[in-house]
Parts: sequence; structure tokens; C-alpha cells
Amino acid sequence: MFNRMRKTISKAINPRIITLLVVFILLTALLVQRLFQLQIVDGESYQNDHSLSIIRERTLASSRGNIYDRNGEPIAYNELSQCVTFENNGTYSSTKEQNLTINGILYNVIKIIEEQGDSIVDDFEVTLNEDGSYSYNVSGFTQQRFLADLFGEASISSLSDEQLNISADELMDMLCGSDYYGILDPSVTAQEKAEYGLPESFTDLEVYQLVSLRAEIATYSFQRYQTVTIARNVSDETVARILENQANFPGIDISEEYLRVYANAEYMAPLIGYTGLISADELEELQEEDSSYTATDIVGKSGLEQIMETTLQGDKGYEEIYVDNMGRTQEVISRTEPQAGNDLYLTIDMNLQAAAYQILEQYIAGILYVNIVDTREWEATGSADDVRIPIYDVYYALFENNVLDVSHLKSNDASENEQAVYNAFLVKASNIFSTIRSQLLSDEPPVYSELTEEYQMYVTYIVDNMLTEGTGLLNADAIDTTDATYQAWEAGEISLQEYLTYAISQNWLDVTGLTEDAQYLDSSEVFSALSDYIADYLYDDDDFCKQVYRYMLEEDSITGSQVCLLLFDQGVLEMDTDAYERLQSGSLSGYDFIREKIYNLEITPAQLALNPCSGAIVITDPNNGETLACVTYPGYDNNRLANDMDTDYFYKLSIDLSSPFYSRATQESIAPGSTFKIVAATAGVMEGAIGINDGVYCNGTFDQVAQEIDCTGIHGTETLVTAIRDSCNVYINTIGYTLSQVNGEYDDDTGLEILRRYASMYGFDSTSGLEVPESAPHISDNDAVRSSMGQATNAYTVSQLARYVSTIANSGTCYDLTLIDRITDSAGSVQEEQEASVHSQMNLPDELWTAIHDGMRAVAQNHSQLRDFTGVTISGKTGTAQETTDKPNHGVFIGYTTPDDGEQQIAIAVRIANGYTSAHAAAVARDVISYYYGIQDESELITGHAADVTSDNTRTD
Repeated sequence: MFNRMRKTISKAINPRIITLLVVFILLTALLVQRLFQLQIVDGESYQNDHSLSIIRERTLASSRGNIYDRNGEPIAYNELSQCVTFENNGTYSSTKEQNLTINGILYNVIKIIEEQGDSIVDDFEVTLNEDGSYSYNVSGFTQQRFLADLFGEASISSLSDEQLNISADELMDMLCGSDYYGILDPSVTAQEKAEYGLPESFTDLEVYQLVSLRAEIATYSFQRYQTVTIARNVSDETVARILENQANFPGIDISEEYLRVYANAEYMAPLIGYTGLISADELEELQEEDSSYTATDIVGKSGLEQIMETTLQGDKGYEEIYVDNMGRTQEVISRTEPQAGNDLYLTIDMNLQAAAYQILEQYIAGILYVNIVDTREWEATGSADDVRIPIYDVYYALFENNVLDVSHLKSNDASENEQAVYNAFLVKASNIFSTIRSQLLSDEPPVYSELTEEYQMYVTYIVDNMLTEGTGLLNADAIDTTDATYQAWEAGEISLQEYLTYAISQNWLDVTGLTEDAQYLDSSEVFSALSDYIADYLYDDDDFCKQVYRYMLEEDSITGSQVCLLLFDQGVLEMDTDAYERLQSGSLSGYDFIREKIYNLEITPAQLALNPCSGAIVITDPNNGETLACVTYPGYDNNRLANDMDTDYFYKLSIDLSSPFYSRATQESIAPGSTFKIVAATAGVMEGAIGINDGVYCNGTFDQVAQEIDCTGIHGTETLVTAIRDSCNVYINTIGYTLSQVNGEYDDDTGLEILRRYASMYGFDSTSGLEVPESAPHISDNDAVRSSMGQATNAYTVSQLARYVSTIANSGTCYDLTLIDRITDSAGSVQEEQEASVHSQMNLPDELWTAIHDGMRAVAQNHSQLRDFTGVTISGKTGTAQETTDKPNHGVFIGYTTPDDGEQQIAIAVRIANGYTSAHAAAVARDVISYYYGIQDESELITGHAADVTSDNTRTD
């Protein structure tokens, strides 16, 4: 037995097995030793090396260059602020984990920010409405570009029809789902919500805030270490709370950034513009000029901020850093400092600009004030002089231009008066929809032409605004506009029912989505469903509701006093308990109340957007083309659009009927009226059609053309000087007629060509030279006789009129206007200095210039608004341009000064669109000149209330 055991052991102890065993023991020992070395001996060192193993390049933002006025006063500048930022540097095992983590961080950070009285960034293209629904606050191309970015498409053309037509509510539902941001993901359990610091349920506002921030974060998802700003300009308290809790919020940090600030915002905004986050199209365009632009840059969006973008934009800095595996900076390897942008010095005098704006607003308010009448409507007389503004138009304007919020009338916190107005609306709307239903279901529906004006409006709105533009159920592209039935509808010869029945049969109108079984319904059932759909849709359509309130006012379903009370209820006006009670009791009428508020500028012409509601002033140095003021009324607060854009404010501005984004100084082209007569007079003398001292007899009518032209009076014999003074149509018409003679025959083209040539000499053949967008001028191309007095198709901006009168003031040098004096670097070293640029030089005889100046000086000396100046001589020309007899005429004044004591000469052009008469424009010029030369005290000129103007709107030029 022993031998067998020995043999067995001997077999087991095979040399090869022993060798393998020894090797295994040695390897195990070596592994244990190495692990000990790595984890115990060198563990800290290796951990530090790992923490420093990630190299990252970080961009350092530069500060934007400042914009100063001619006196060195800052117009646009930067302020350093503290911001809360988020960097998505986490690693996640699933989309659900990512959503829970990011949503939890953002939710709790938002709470901290708001608890300290600060607010998060809100520049999302979707708005949360008071009723919890959503709507886009952008439209057209901007909306499509937003959707393309959101769906990750490089171009709009890549979007599907479904994506292009997605509603705001549908979009928000999609983004809240598990495939996107998971904010309302039904698969998330209560335990998971608690684990990630999320509430059991979200409020509407919390959902909106999270989607808004997640969408912004998603924009930069392709950039691993790109930070997104959550809140700007936060308080020290917010900073302290964030830093205290930073360990709980991976990716959240505090950073410093510059905020763009604008002085005298309302007065300067149309000229200066504002800055904002670069769009995809702007990025593509700017990268062609400078490849360093990125998708996170802040750039100029309008005005000089946009035009001078590459001048104002500084050079980015860069630093290379080590970051640990949590994304925290451990060491700076290298750093290139950013360089501030260049500074821009303008020729504008900011104080003059502000004063001119306020004076202009006061006069527009004064014109409104004296022309509002206590009537329900105004009957046209065939004369623009007689146009008046019924008080009921003023009441409705408060609804139409969104001064009053119709959606708030049905809100839970509506006042008693708001509830009463809304209840009256419900009664009216119910009657409207009942009538529409009967028209759709009747065996003998009324044809369109038989409907009242009110119901024609409702029916047109349903077809055009709701079914076509609003819902797309009626496909405009599918409609055959040559079809006989369609043409009968356009002519008002058939009923709404007949048109929609035909549209369904032709597949123009899609009703399959009205009910689940629409394809099985007969016509009456289809129209019953359509009636319900129309009512449900239009009850929440603010634009339709405004129209209903209009007719409610006309039929006294609501009163003017109730509308006035709404101004207090909705915070448009500061509460005045006495006025509120008097309006309620009837001791204060709505008419008197509204006029008082307009007079005190508590309700401005811009808010009402009635005629007049706009105007412009351009003031120049006529001896070099420098522009001292370029005023557009109305303006806006560009501080609310820069940095963290107030999207609600932007949307309100974009739909404001007074068009605050439209530069009245440089983009609104209107006939110049009699101010153009200097051109005709110049052409007449230079072409030998008339001598400077030749007389033309004015009997009050020019009768050499088929349609006689009335003059402003019977002036008797007029020479060039007196004709300018009296603005004599007959004298100027005679010149236009004579210039058009060819071999004793009248030839319109000949006269027009001569007028064009001389208009070009005065600068009317091109834009004025200002460095902002400007509409091209249009020299009249028909009717030489009427063209000679500034009518026909002549159309120029105020900036172009300012260059024209500057050329007159300096006797023939037509300078290109400029807004820019010089460009310096941030240290003040001049990089570029603007030099005067001459557009054309007019070589006219001295005696002709003398006659023109004498005539224009006589205008001022003969004008009640201008004659009583001391210390400065004014020369000018008034003009009244009529477009139609059912709207007020446009009032225009051009002029220049000749200071008595060697002070700077200025030239000025003023226009009040639909301002009734040129006398108002002349009065504005007088007050602006008084301010500039210190002739009257500022407090006498800028009073804070409407100017006292005459109610006599008789045209005199």
C-alpha cells in the first residue's frame, strides 16, 4: 500500500506542474505587490495625475466696444455682472438618467434664484399664456429657423410639413416627453422624483421654465464644455446661495459677463439698435468675414450695433487648462488675453436727440388731443382738413393695439369690471356663433353681400384668418382662383355655406379632423361639427375677440367708461381711486378722461396708434454732413431686448400698430409736398423757363392741364421769392408746364427728365449716406406739373429731406450725411476718422441762391410759428402732402438757421405723418431750434404734457 501511495504522489509531483505552480505564485505575488504600490503607496499621486489628465481649451469673451455721442457721453456701454451658468459635463447611462439629473439641478437652482428676487433667462421663442396654453412669440422665417434648430436641422428646407406646422402646444408636449427632456415623463416614479429633488408635480410656469432652459442647453449639446447662462445680473445673495450648494449641483457655476446697457434708451433705440445671441444665419454671414465667430456670441441685431458689428466686436481670448474628471479647473497651462472692441464716437448730440424726441411726442399728442371728438363715428366730407377722431375709435384702439389685454378679462384674478366686460362678451359671442351656425345649416343661407358689415367681417375672418391662415384646414395652395364658384365667393355672390360646401367637394377644405367619424357624416352633421369647431377656436382667438369688442362698443354692450376702468384694472394706469369712482358713477365721462390722459402723456400717441402716431426729425451740420440728431417716434426700450431678451416685450413691439421697429427717419418714404418746390424753381431758372424776377399771375387755379390744380390762395403776380414765401402752386405749376414743352406741345417725359436731373443735384437720386438702413428715394416718374410741387410719385425719407435742405443752406454742396465721427481703440487711440464726403456740387448763380434764401427767409418771417425769434434767423419751407381725403395730410417742414453771433449753423427736417398741417411740423422745428440755441428754458419746451396746438387744420401750402 505504501508503494502505491508513493507512486501516486510521485505522479502528482510532476516537474511541469511544479513549474507552473511556482510561476503562478510568483505572478500572484507580483500582482499583489503592484496593487499595493498603485493603491497604497502611489495612490494619491496617480489620482492627482488622473485629475489633471483632461486638457481643455476655453474661450474668453471680449468686451464690446462702447458707443459715445459727439460730446463723449456714453450711449451704449458695458456693465460687469454676475451670472449663473450651467455646463453639462455629466456622464449618464441613459436618456432618462440624464433628464432626471439635469431637470433636478435646474429645478432647484431656479428655486434658489427666484427666492432671492432674481429671475432666469427667458428668451425662448414660445410664450406661456395666462390660461396655460402656449403660443409662438416669433413668426415667419424666425419661427421656422427656431424649429429647424430645435429639430436639429441645418436648414429650414429639411423640415417636414409636420414639423413646420407644429403648434406651440404640440411642440411643448413633445419636448416634455421622454424622447426629449422628460419633464412630464410618465415612467418616472415618485421615488425617482424624490431622489433627484423633483416635485410630485410641476406648475405650468415650472414646466415652461425647464423646457426653455433645456432647449437652450440642447442648442450646445455638441460642445462638451460649453456653458449656458441660466440667470444674468444676479444679486450677491443668489451668488452666495449657489456657491454654498454648488456641490449638490454639478455643472452649476457663477461667472462674470458684461451686460450691454443703453442710455436714453427710448430716444436712441431706433438709431442704435440692440444686441442679442447670434442666429444661425448671422453666424454663417459673419464667419465669412471673421471665422472666430461662434454660436454663443452676442452680436448687433439692429441699428448701428448691427451695422458696426465687426468694429465693436472685440477679439476673443483663449486659455488652455487642465480640468479634473468633474470638469473643474485645476491648472491654467496658457492664456491669451481678450481684446476689447473698438469704440464708436457719433456725430449725434444725445441731449439734443432726447429733447427733440420729447418735443415731437408732445406735438403729436397735442394734435390728437384737439382732433378727438365726442362722437361714435366720423362722416367723411371729401376733405382731409376735416378729418376728426371719434372717441369710440380711441376706445377701440386700446383693444386693437394691445394696450388692454383681452385674454386677461377671463383670468381667475380678473377684477369685477373685467368680469362684467367679459360676461357681456360671452353673450355677444354666443349670439354671433349661433348666427354663424344658422347660416351654415340653413336651407336658404344669406349670400355674403346681403350680410351686415359686421357679419361680413366675421365671415371673412373665419374664412381667411381662421380656416386658411390659422388652422390650414382651407388650403390656399389648392384653391383654383379661376374657378367660377371661387370667383363668385370673392364677389360676394354666394353664401358661406355654399362656398364651404364646394370647397369640401374640391378637397380645398379638409374636415376629416373635425370628428373621429367625419367621413361618415352628412352635410348638416359636417357643418354642425364645423360650427362647434369655429366657436371653440374663435373664443380663444384674441384678434377675433378684439373685433367683437369693437362692435360691442358701437352697440353700447360695453361703455367707454368701462374701457377706461380697464386701464386701471390691468395696471396700464396707476390706480386713482377718485377717478375710478367718478367713472363708475358717471360724473366723469370716458371722453373727458381719455383726453386728459392723452394730454398728460399717460396714454401716448404710440399706444393708441391712431393718426397721427409717428414722426421724425433729422438735424445736420449743413457744412460737413454731420448728423446731430436722427429722431424716430415712437421708439422703444432697447435695454429690454439686449442681454436677456424680454420676449413678451419683443413680441408686443413686433405687432404694435405704431411700428416702433420701423425707422420713420430713414425708412418711411412719403411725398415731400411743397418743400420740393425749391427743386422746380431751380430747374425753371437754370433751364430758362422763367427768370428770377419774372412774374407769374396767380388767380387761384392752374388750368393748363386736364384736371385743374387749386392754389392755396389768389396771390396775384408772384416772383420766385414771393412764390416760395406763399408756396404758390400756380407759379410752380407754370414752371413744370413750361419745362415740358417740346415744339409748342406738352411732353410729360421731357419735364420729368429735367426735374429728375435737378432733384439728383440736390441728392434725391440716392440714399442720404447715413450708416443705417435707409429706403431708396423715388423721384416722380409721371405728371410733370404735379411732380413740380412735390406730389405725383415723389417719395423721400426725412433723412433725404435733411440732406436736401442742408444743400440749400450751404448754397450748393450736397454732402453725404454721416452718423460717425471717429473710431478709436479701447485706449482712445484713433483708428479711423470720418471725413466729409461730397455727393454733388451745384454751380448755380449767386443771385439764384440769394433769391432762394430770401424766399425761405420770408417763409419764416411770414409764419406765425417762426417769426418771433431773437439771436438766430430761421429760413424754411413748409409742405403738406395729401395721400387720401379720409386720412389727415402729412405735415413737413425743412429749414436752417443763420445764427447772429457765429454759433453753429444747423439744418432741420421734420415730418409728422398724418399730422394734418405743416404748421405743426414748423412748430416742432421752432421748439427744437429754441432748445438748441437756448432761446427758451428747457422746462418751457419739455413740459411733460401735450403741446397746445390749433384745431384749425386748413391747408396753407
